[in-house]
Amino acid sequence: MARIPLSKSQLAREKENLASYNRYLPALDLKRQQLMAARNSARAERARLERELAELLRTVGAELPMLADRRVDLDGLVRLAELRLGTANVAGVRVPKVEAVEVTTAPYGRMVRPHWVDALAVRLAEGVRLRAEIAVAAERVAVLDQAVTKITQRVNLFEKILKPEAEANIRRILVHLGDAERAAVVGAKIAKTKREIEAARTAAEGAGGP
Repeated sequence: MARIPLSKSQLAREKENLASYNRYLPALDLKRQQLMAARNSARAERARLERELAELLRTVGAELPMLADRRVDLDGLVRLAELRLGTANVAGVRVPKVEAVEVTTAPYGRMVRPHWVDALAVRLAEGVRLRAEIAVAAERVAVLDQAVTKITQRVNLFEKILKPEAEANIRRILVHLGDAERAAVVGAKIAKTKREIEAARTAAEGAGGP
């Protein structure tokens, strides 16, 4: 522990610091709880989107087994044209959110490609949308993860280091000031006793004179 002046002025500073920590810590901890709740919601949303995509892929595989036919060229059939993002404020932290997803389907001749390509294009478009939303959801989780880590470090700094240090400093200063006060009292009593003894000796010597 760092050496500090064991004085009344330092005692006042340490008490002021402790009061500041006690005021600030509850608000900081509340923000941490809000961020943790937001992170849990973001994780749940990402998991929901991932389940939805997995179910879509399962459905496509079950409903369109003809996809195994490699003779039908599906490359570039559906693509992500635009992903427009915005931001949301979560307990003071800016996180990304999806504003709009635009998916385009390449034109194709229905006389050239099989009829099931129409249904596949719809499914693929949904899959592209879900993948885009999953990517943004993952980024949102990452931002909130970082925010929770940062604020947890600050809470721990106040709760486990600064606050206990201020309390320990206050105890040290109070003990020192108490000891100094008692020493001063004892010193004053000793000085008084010495003066009384000296006065009595002087009086006795005066009484025994010619």
